[in-house]
Amino acid sequence: MTHQIFTLKNGLSVVLVDTKTFPTFTAMLLVGAGSRYENKENNGVAHFFEHMAFKGSKKYPNALLLSSMIEGLGGIFNAFTTKDHTGYWIKAPLSHFETVVDVLADMIQNPLLFKEEIEREKGVIIEEINMYEDEPQYKVWELFEGFLFKNHPLGYPTTGYKETVGKFTRQTFLDYMENLYKPSNVVLVIAGGLSINQKSKIKNQNDTSKFKNFLNIVEKKFSSWKDGQKASFLNFSDNQNSPQILIKTKKTEQAHLVLGYRGLNYTHKKRYVQSVLMMILGGGMSSRLFYQLRERRGLCYYIHSGSEPFSETGYVYTRAGLTVDAKKINEAIKLIIDEHQKIAEGELKDEEVKKAKEMVKGRLILSLEDTHDLASFVGRKLIFEGKIVEPQEVIKKIDVITKEEIIDLAKKLFVKEKFNLALLSPLKEEEISLF
Repeated sequence: MTHQIFTLKNGLSVVLVDTKTFPTFTAMLLVGAGSRYENKENNGVAHFFEHMAFKGSKKYPNALLLSSMIEGLGGIFNAFTTKDHTGYWIKAPLSHFETVVDVLADMIQNPLLFKEEIEREKGVIIEEINMYEDEPQYKVWELFEGFLFKNHPLGYPTTGYKETVGKFTRQTFLDYMENLYKPSNVVLVIAGGLSINQKSKIKNQNDTSKFKNFLNIVEKKFSSWKDGQKASFLNFSDNQNSPQILIKTKKTEQAHLVLGYRGLNYTHKKRYVQSVLMMILGGGMSSRLFYQLRERRGLCYYIHSGSEPFSETGYVYTRAGLTVDAKKINEAIKLIIDEHQKIAEGELKDEEVKKAKEMVKGRLILSLEDTHDLASFVGRKLIFEGKIVEPQEVIKKIDVITKEEIIDLAKKLFVKEKFNLALLSPLKEEEISLF
C-alpha cells in the first residue's frame, strides 16, 4: 500500500492511497462529527444532516440529479453516521475522478437545505426510527449503550428521537455545520488504482509527483472551504462500581442480549490484545462461545463478541439471539460469564491464542481488498490516532502478543463491578436470575 498525506492551506487532510490494482477508486470524506457531539435538544442532527447532504447542493440542486450523476458514471455512493464520525463516500471508475470529487465537494460545502426537503425528510427519518424499533437486534444495542453511558451523549441513539428530529429547522443544520464541518476536522481519503494507466512509472514511492494530478483536482474543489474552530465533545468518566442489568419486556420470537464490560480506548497500547481476546471468546464459528452455546447446546442462532472503542473510553461485548425460554436464557448468560472468567483465571491454550491471532490478522488483510474498507481504515486511523498505521505494523504488534498478556487483560476487564447486560425478550424481569 503506497500512500501520501497532504494538508491543504485550509487544514483539510488529504490521503492518496495507491493500491496498484484496478482502475477504480473510493473517495471517502470523514468528518469528526457524530452523535457524541450532540445534546438532548439536537440529538439526531448528525444523522439527519447526513441525509440532507444528498438532497441537493448548489451545483447539483436535487436528489435525483445527484444520484443520476453518480450512477450515470457507473458509480455507487452512500454515507453513514456513528457516535464520533460521519462518512460520505463514492466508488467509481478512475476515469471519472474529477466529477466524483466535484460532487462530493459540492454536497458537503454547499448543501441547499430547503425547508420543504427538511420537512419531507423528517418523515423518512421517523420511519427509520420506527424500523429500528421493530428490529430487536438493533434495539437491544441501543438499550445497552443507553445505560452503559447513561446521561451522556455516547448513550444517545445516533438516529435521535422522534421528538427531537421533528423540531429541526434549517437553522439547526446551519449551526451544526458551523460547529463541526471545518476542513481541519475532516479527512478526505482517495484509495484505488491511482497509478493504473499512468504513462510514467515513478520508482520512488515517496515522490509526490505521481499524485500531483489527483491532488490538483482536490485542491481546486476544496481550497475555498473556510476553516474555523470546531466544537469539542463532553468526555466520559466511568464511575460504575456495581453490575448494571436492564431487562426489557417486548413480544419477540427470539430473545436478544448484549453483555459487556468497560473496555479500552482507540489508542490504548493493549487494544490489539483486546481484539485477540474477544476473537477467542466469540470471533467466529470455532470460538468458545459459538461452540458452547450454539454447537453443543443449541441455545442460540447467532453469537458474536467484539469491542467498541472511543477516544477516551470503550467497551467489550457479546451479543446473541437466544431461544425464548427462561431456563435456557439463564443457562446461556451463565455460560457466557463462565467463559469470560475461565480466561481471566488462566484457562487458555497456546493453540487458541495462535488461531485467534491469525484470525485477527487475516480479517484485517481481507478487509483491505476493497477500496471502501481501505479508505475507512486509513481515514479512521488518521482521525482518531493522529497518524496512518500501516497494516504490516498492526500485524507485527499482533504477532508479539503473548498468552500472559491476554490473561492479564481479561482479569482487568472481566470484573463483576463493571458487568453490564441488556436483554430484550417476552420474559419478565423476575424470570431472569444472575449471580
